[in-house]
Amino acid sequence: MSRVDDILNRIEALERELVEELRTIEPKLRYTIQDRKVRFNAEVKKRQKLLVRKWFNYVYDSGFMIVLTIPLVWSALIPMLILDAAIGLYQVICFPVYGIPFVRRREYIVFDRHSLPYLNFIEKLNCTYCAYFNGIMGYVREVAARTEQYWCPIRHARPVKPTHSRYRQFFPYGDAEGYRDGLAEVRKRFDDVRPKDMD
Repeated sequence: MSRVDDILNRIEALERELVEELRTIEPKLRYTIQDRKVRFNAEVKKRQKLLVRKWFNYVYDSGFMIVLTIPLVWSALIPMLILDAAIGLYQVICFPVYGIPFVRRREYIVFDRHSLPYLNFIEKLNCTYCAYFNGIMGYVREVAARTEQYWCPIRHARPVKPTHSRYRQFFPYGDAEGYRDGLAEVRKRFDDVRPKDMD
C-alpha cells in the first residue's frame, strides 16, 4: 500500500469517526431521528420558537444590496433542476451497462432544516434551497466519480482539491502497466458502495 493510499484510508476513517461523533450530539440537543425525520421534545420546541425572527425584520436587516442579489441566487435553481434530471437519466441508462452501482440521491440531498422551530419562513426556504443545491453537487460528484473510476481511473500528476470518494481506486499517475493490467478489475471494484442485497 502506498503512502497516498494510507492517507486516503485515514481520511475515510476520520469521516466515519466524524459521523459517529455528530450522532452523539443528538441527545445533548434533545432531538432524535426517526424514519429520517427530526423530532424535538416539546420543551426544546417551545424554547426554540421564542428565538424566531420575524421575516420582515430578517429581510430588512439583511440590507438592500443583499436583497438585490436574491433573483440571481434563485435563478441558478433552473440549471440545477435540469442537471438533476440529466444525471438521474444518465445513471439509469448508463450505470447498468457499465455494472456500476447506483448513487442513492437521497443520501446527498437532505431536507431537515425546515424542522427547526427557530427559523422563520424565509430562512427555512433558504435552507431548503441550499440543501438541494449542495446535495445535488455532492450527488453529481459521486456519479462523476464512479464514472471516472470506470473510464479513466488514473490519478492526476498535480494535487486535486479535494479528491472524491473513488479516487483511492485510481492508478498512480504514470503507472502504465498497472493501468493496462488492472483496468478491468478496477472497473468492477464497487463492493464498498454496492448494496448488500445485490450480492
